[in-house]
Amino acid sequence: MTTPNITTDQSALLSLKAKITWDPHEILASNWSATSSVCDWRGVTCGSRHRRVTALNISNLGLNGTIPPQMGNLSFLMSLEMSRNNFYGELPHELICLRRLRVLGLGINMLSGSIPSWVGSFRQLQHFSLENNSFTGFIPPSISNMSKLETLNLQFNSLQGAIPMEIGNLNTLKYIEMSRNQLSGSLPPEMFNISTSEIIAFQGNSLSGSLPSSICSRLRGLSRLDLSYNELSGMIPASLSKCSKLRVLQLSYNNFSGVMPEEVGNLTALEELYLSHDNLDVMRKKVFDEIF
Repeated sequence: MTTPNITTDQSALLSLKAKITWDPHEILASNWSATSSVCDWRGVTCGSRHRRVTALNISNLGLNGTIPPQMGNLSFLMSLEMSRNNFYGELPHELICLRRLRVLGLGINMLSGSIPSWVGSFRQLQHFSLENNSFTGFIPPSISNMSKLETLNLQFNSLQGAIPMEIGNLNTLKYIEMSRNQLSGSLPPEMFNISTSEIIAFQGNSLSGSLPSSICSRLRGLSRLDLSYNELSGMIPASLSKCSKLRVLQLSYNNFSGVMPEEVGNLTALEELYLSHDNLDVMRKKVFDEIF
């Protein structure tokens, strides 16, 4: 069996070029040539030690096409950025071989199919972005195997079903954005145990149930919580006041009831508060005087 080398990488990228059906700026057409070093191609970065392709960034070029299975041969790839194009089709299974990936950015395309369970093989991944595509099906629990993940952005797709409770195992996660999908069921309490969380956003789903009573016990660094446009109910927990760095709180368009706890008045960093179209008794002057 032949050992992969820079020629393997060049062949993989030429396979990608062959799958591009529209290159409006003719960047790949004019620049990705077999007569020049792949390390000099637009968007390609090679490592200084092994002279293998370590990063590919072809974002925002207006490209149309599909992702070929040969992309899985880029065995030294650590960063793959293809966002803001018009790539379509499903993710090829061969991408499972990209075990060194730290960044996978495929947002704002036309990709479809399900998010495959083998994404859990990306154990070095830190940033995972599939937002604004047409992915369907369920969120695979295997995502919890990405133990170094910091950013998880799946917003604006058509994902359904419950939020896997295994997400609570991602103890380095800072940013979780799953707004505008078709997710249902309750919010897993485990998700609110991730002490590194800075942004949690699930706007525009069909989530139900109540908020955990100890919602902010471990979320001391949370700056934005957006649960608006869901079907959540019950009372707002007083422990929300423990999210002392919270700047944006969006709970509008749910079925919350009861009174706003006076403890919320301790959120002195709060800049934006959205509570419209709930059943809350929010006219507690003391609370709002303390915030604003």
